[in-house]
Amino acid sequence: MQMVFLLYHSHDLGNGETDVKLIGVYSDEANAEAARIRTSGLEGFRDAPDGFLIDRYELDRDHWQEGYITVPPQISD
Repeated sequence: MQMVFLLYHSHDLGNGETDVKLIGVYSDEANAEAARIRTSGLEGFRDAPDGFLIDRYELDRDHWQEGYITVPPQISD
């Protein structure tokens, strides 16, 4: 079983919206953590240091196994 580690950063935009950025995909958790340290001082990231997340994924496997529906945004008057 081969694994990869994805490093994300997210921050709250207000009004229930979140901005999520995929920073990179790494061969092990140590490389993902090193990337987190490298990027944590960059503009924007340094203002939301708690926004980093490292997720582990198995290669060659479907990780989304259900369908989806799209809900259009509500427009207020």
